[in-house]
Amino acid sequence: MNEYQQLFSLKGKTAFVCGGLGLIGLEAVKALLETGAKTIILDNNKNKGEARIRNWKNVYPDVFFEYFDATDGESIEKIIQLLQKKYKKIDIWVNTAYPRTSDWSTDVRNMTLDSWKKNIDMHLVSYSWITREVCLCMTKQQSGSIVNIGSIYGVVGNDPELYTNTGVTAPPAYAAIKGGIVNMTRYMASFFGKYNIRVNTLCPGGVYAHQKKQFVKKYIAKIPLARMAVPKDIASAIVFLGSDASSYITGTTFMVDGGYTCR
Repeated sequence: MNEYQQLFSLKGKTAFVCGGLGLIGLEAVKALLETGAKTIILDNNKNKGEARIRNWKNVYPDVFFEYFDATDGESIEKIIQLLQKKYKKIDIWVNTAYPRTSDWSTDVRNMTLDSWKKNIDMHLVSYSWITREVCLCMTKQQSGSIVNIGSIYGVVGNDPELYTNTGVTAPPAYAAIKGGIVNMTRYMASFFGKYNIRVNTLCPGGVYAHQKKQFVKKYIAKIPLARMAVPKDIASAIVFLGSDASSYITGTTFMVDGGYTCR
């Protein structure tokens, strides 16, 4: 393996993907495995996780599943410490979990304060506390890379007209959550950099998930690359930020949006 192949390779690294059974999470798991990392899927759907492991073990012998509820703040510290002890190290940690309430998409004019508080707690607080604890664990090994999944809407405001009569919504709490993740990441990167720990926010644009044609058409019209993202686009960037090829990148807001935010 030559110098640059080695930089981009994850061989010998141990990666954890929180929310690893989701649309982006599962593709990230696949990408990390295929670039050499022992990869642990963390998710709160035990049956689905164990089924995925059974289906993948012949192809990916270094994939594992552990039950993990990102919203259970009281257990986060203990579980992460146990994971580090069991798997010996945490080289890469990816936060892709997407917890939310059933009324998540309520119009900002009709949402309740209780819903707002619950969503902030489930998503922003969990990402923040997980990132803190993983950083503390990584200080023991004096290295590590954390990738938090943000969004274009943590950086720019949404365009309400984009969603009109499309059946797709842009939840108001989402903007507050993702904006918070962006700056929380900067804080952690600044504080823990002296321990050779890197923390970055990867901000995807809209990811295609069989949305209605009307929405897709309107969204693509705003994108210089003239298409929505697919999970592979996000997973590839996660691999880069987890690899030694990005060893001088920390605290950044890494846009993977087809150019949405360049205009």
